[in-house]
Amino acid sequence: MTEPAGRRTRKDRDPARRVALDVLLAVTGRDAYANLLLPQLLRRRGLAGRDAALATELAYGTLRGRGTYDAVLAICCDRDLAALDPPVREVLRLGAHQLLGTRIAPHAAVATSVSLVREVAGQRPAGFVNAVLRRVATRDLAAWLEIAAPSRADDPAGHLAVRHSHPRWIVEAFADALGERLAGPLTETEAVLAADNERPLVHLCAVPGLAGQQDLIAAGGQAARWSPFGAYLAEGDPARFPLVETGRAGVQDEASQLAALALVRAGGPAGDGGRWLDVCAGPGGKARLLAGLAGEAGARLTAAEIREHRARLVRAATAGTAAAAVVVADGTRPAWRQDRFEQVLADVPCSGLGALRRRPEARWRRTPQDIEGLAALQRDLLRSALESARPGGVVAYVTCSPHVAETREVVAAVLAGGPVAEVLDAPAILGEVPDLRCPEPYQRYAQFWPHRHGTDAMFVALLRRR
Repeated sequence: MTEPAGRRTRKDRDPARRVALDVLLAVTGRDAYANLLLPQLLRRRGLAGRDAALATELAYGTLRGRGTYDAVLAICCDRDLAALDPPVREVLRLGAHQLLGTRIAPHAAVATSVSLVREVAGQRPAGFVNAVLRRVATRDLAAWLEIAAPSRADDPAGHLAVRHSHPRWIVEAFADALGERLAGPLTETEAVLAADNERPLVHLCAVPGLAGQQDLIAAGGQAARWSPFGAYLAEGDPARFPLVETGRAGVQDEASQLAALALVRAGGPAGDGGRWLDVCAGPGGKARLLAGLAGEAGARLTAAEIREHRARLVRAATAGTAAAAVVVADGTRPAWRQDRFEQVLADVPCSGLGALRRRPEARWRRTPQDIEGLAALQRDLLRSALESARPGGVVAYVTCSPHVAETREVVAAVLAGGPVAEVLDAPAILGEVPDLRCPEPYQRYAQFWPHRHGTDAMFVALLRRR
């Protein structure tokens, strides 16, 4: 990967802030993913320790707080933020985060921002950035929110959108999924919005047959609350965790681990010769866990992925297991139409609204139109998964999103076509995890939440083929 535009050949005066700025510019300018780009830049530019920690906090904190900071900057700036040159706009956001979201001294936050904009955009905008950030520095975050956020009584969704830095439509979607009305108390809605802005722990998953939870703990992890394969990593580069480096474990959210476990539990013991299917396996996290479990159960997993480059990721993820075969295939038009499987996973492409803690830029990148565009593909994949299951076989429909149009409505639309499957009680199958049930009449579906479970907002529906 080439260096981001504007990279100087001389040594940066403030390497941590420069890395954070380059991540922000890449995210907004070319739809880069912060969680992929940031580690690369840290390694390439030799940042470690406190500098790496500062760059990480500034990049992720600015992305999470962008909606709030933009509302404050709009008051302090006499120009339209959208019309500013991208480097100037991102320096202002970075400066606002330092002033309102960190303990960095105000004079240092302003001075370093002015120096940074000189470095990337020249002398001309330096005075403008200085003046705007000095206005921002006149109040703390709580005082600015009193001014910038709409009244909670008059506009509860707008109030929460500014206070917790989410687009209004996501606030409304979360309230709908939680069963809360915008006209009433939005206690849980506010809790999940706040949780989206907290730094998550790294979740690790041991590969059954290659390692166990105790191996993760012995290497420095903390035992996961519910997953028998999982552990948490409070700090450090997970790619350098010993068991991850050797392929005996991977980075995987605990809710994703439990979604795979729910499918295996619902399907019961496969016995020798059992056949499992993952209809859209990329990038391979759940396929890796299922392959390990299949190997222990004497079963075989077929992991399908439509794109060759993502299929390569699945092959790499499952390389240490002997129970997986990876194929390049369209899950909606399967090459296995004459075959039937005991257990089928449909972990469908989705908006990713359930992982906003880990991918904060997604909240600014996604739109309601994206949800509408994904729904048809999700329905097709679920239908294909049900057709691929043998009578009595179990299908797990999984999305990393709580949006009802990607979860309950997809399952309802597919089941409305005929009595092809019965809905199993997913929360009961994952009985060790509390508060998983969706609002009535959808209580047989499981919905994880970051504010309840400390995981991504993963949805799980289990269906038994009639």
